[in-house]
Amino acid sequence: MTVSITTSSWRDLKNAKARARLERALPAIFPAPVLHHALTRPLIPPTPRLAVESYWRNHILRADRLARALAARSGTPEGWTWQLGEGGAGGRPASFRIPPAPFREPAFARGRGACCICGQPVYRFGWHRDLWGQGVPNGKAAWHAACVAAWKFWIAPHEQVRVLKRHQGHRCKASGKRLLRTAEVDHAVPLYRIWREHRDAPWPELLGYWGVPNLQVVNRTAHVLKCRDEAAERSQTLRLSRYRVVEDESGFSVVEEE
Repeated sequence: MTVSITTSSWRDLKNAKARARLERALPAIFPAPVLHHALTRPLIPPTPRLAVESYWRNHILRADRLARALAARSGTPEGWTWQLGEGGAGGRPASFRIPPAPFREPAFARGRGACCICGQPVYRFGWHRDLWGQGVPNGKAAWHAACVAAWKFWIAPHEQVRVLKRHQGHRCKASGKRLLRTAEVDHAVPLYRIWREHRDAPWPELLGYWGVPNLQVVNRTAHVLKCRDEAAERSQTLRLSRYRVVEDESGFSVVEEE
């Protein structure tokens, strides 16, 4: 009991100091949902920027939708194509498992004041709208807090399995049965197929394959079966790619590539 009271007192004291610091730093205009979220945290963030970051971390599906909407506003940069770079060369991802991000590449970067993920202007506290009427972006910022949260979600969606389970109503997308504790996050359309079949799609459209539209939670048994089928399909495609069709005197024949 003594430990519980001590812990509670420590938290209350820490939150009182954090709230006082937050309120001193708050501008006259601040997003009301963010402030409400901050003041109801078990540990109150002590600065407006930390409050914004906490808000998007705890509203990850909302961050995903916003980041993709901002990317759609920017559109695909002229002359950009989705390419991979060994070791991250040229700012390009080394694997198709990482979402394409043209504004992270030096050739298409928009510099400070623009988000390196979606390309749109960044305002105070990493916000995506100019609530303060300043008319110019924050020249020291390079990303939106929402886009950072979305990016982390896209590259590691398994960390949000509880959120995605709730989003699905705790039902397995493959079987319709109730999700078990061992359920896993899966890309409905596997990422290797996105690289193979959809790499020429508009960039904002591509991001949907890493976000909620292409994510599902399935029970482990269903996931294992799906992965098995995908591995078999990839193996067959690889075998077929080793051959080419040529025409000789007797007609068409298949020749194995060296």
